[in-house]
Amino acid sequence: MQLLPFQSLRAKFAVVVALAVLVITCIFGSVIGASAISRHKEQTGHQLAEYAASMIDRLDRDMHSRAKELSVLSDLEALRNPANVAEARSLLNHLNAQFPSYSWIGLTDTEGTVVASTGRLLEGLSIAHRPVFMEGQDKTFVGDVHEAVMLAKLLPNPSGETMKFVDISMPVKDKAGNFIGVLASHLSWQWAAEIGRTMFEPLKKSLPGLEFLVVSKDGIVLLGPKQLIGNPSEAGIDHKSEARWTVREWQDGRTYVVGAAESVGIDGYPGLGWTVVTRQPAEVAFAEANGLRAEILLWGSLLSIAFAVLGWFVAGVITRPLNQITDAAMRLSEGDDVAIPLIKGSLEVEKLSMVIRHLVESLTQKKGQLALIKGVAYRDTVTGLPNRAALENYVKSVQDEPGPPPAFGVLCLDLDGFKPVNDRFGHAVGDALLHSVGLRLSSTVRDGDIAVRHGGDEFVLLLRLKTGESLANVQGAAQRIIKKIAEPVILAGKEIRIGCSIGGAVWTEGDFADALGMADKALYRAKRAGKSQAQF
Repeated sequence: MQLLPFQSLRAKFAVVVALAVLVITCIFGSVIGASAISRHKEQTGHQLAEYAASMIDRLDRDMHSRAKELSVLSDLEALRNPANVAEARSLLNHLNAQFPSYSWIGLTDTEGTVVASTGRLLEGLSIAHRPVFMEGQDKTFVGDVHEAVMLAKLLPNPSGETMKFVDISMPVKDKAGNFIGVLASHLSWQWAAEIGRTMFEPLKKSLPGLEFLVVSKDGIVLLGPKQLIGNPSEAGIDHKSEARWTVREWQDGRTYVVGAAESVGIDGYPGLGWTVVTRQPAEVAFAEANGLRAEILLWGSLLSIAFAVLGWFVAGVITRPLNQITDAAMRLSEGDDVAIPLIKGSLEVEKLSMVIRHLVESLTQKKGQLALIKGVAYRDTVTGLPNRAALENYVKSVQDEPGPPPAFGVLCLDLDGFKPVNDRFGHAVGDALLHSVGLRLSSTVRDGDIAVRHGGDEFVLLLRLKTGESLANVQGAAQRIIKKIAEPVILAGKEIRIGCSIGGAVWTEGDFADALGMADKALYRAKRAGKSQAQF
């Protein structure tokens, strides 16, 4: 039996080694990859939260600085004297030129009418009902982001986008401390966008896909990607939690690492309650960790192949002596006269070859003994012919042959005059005479035929009929046997003559016992008819 290549111990060993390396690599790759992603997630989250905190701090500081600038301006004499409108206007225009983020700065009287402003915009108009005047009469007021109402058509707008402002205002008093008006300003929202670009554009080289959002205290996106402006924020960060970052899916279907920081004000300035949100796509943030995992799996696959090849050669070294033993055993099974080799090397293989060698020698010896016993069991010791048991085996083997059953001539033979010889000369001469008869019968049968001592001085012959042969051929064989047996035999210095009677039949199908019974009946007819003849 020849094993398929993948069934061999060598192939299985190589496959097991490769699979073991691959499984270990997958486990390590998954564990290391998950650990790297976890560490990277936390690192990126804290980093984004820090960037958000930096920007909100910058926004708070800038708003605080703008408020202080206007506070200093409100104490100048030029603004505290209502008669110096031209000088106040010149001062406001100078401040606007130095700080272009101020879209408009104006000075009102006690009734809320603008008396001086940058570019003379809104002069003579009342802003008494606007929060910038109403809230700025008693204290410094910093308003939230809002769209322009009165200035939308007056200020230049090259981008065409909706103009948004942050209001800063404060009361103006004379030397006696009397309220004489409000110093009001509209700070362009583009100032915050410029801060964001200044801070985050350089960071995008190390954090691709980085984006920032400025969210109002009402949770509306004030600044960020265009598709999100004006919509509720999806940051979903619990500001009471110590972890100021999270990983979540947004409405665009993408998952982001999100960091956030809330305005807390500075130096007494309470801030506007804004929140800065920074985010980065998760597939970008974790690309390095995923790449590490993929690289580990790739190297693991290559290593598994390398170890499979190594395992193949190592298994070859291990199985080579086993193959030598196997080859010798197969040749023995095919009948070749070979011995199991005694393999030197590893102790286990040497023991195995020694044990198998002794086992084969023992089996060979027992096989010879069994063959001898079998020969004795199926051989008549007096005549040397097969016995009744051998006849039964022969008939069974014939019946087991494939194809249509062959035809046989069945001859039952009984010696004539044997008993007087046996009585006169004794059993030794009788046995010698039977032995001589056995030799003569053996010489008369062809290959494929069998002559059997059936018991006493009775014999049975099965003659295989070839194609074209019939009963006539069996009858001819019977006559030749009668003549052969009638030839004299010299025993104990005496010439002894005996004869034989034969009964015959042709067996083509059915039970052999029936054909043998018919031949036996024919034998008795031959005996009654005068002996030394054949009946069928």
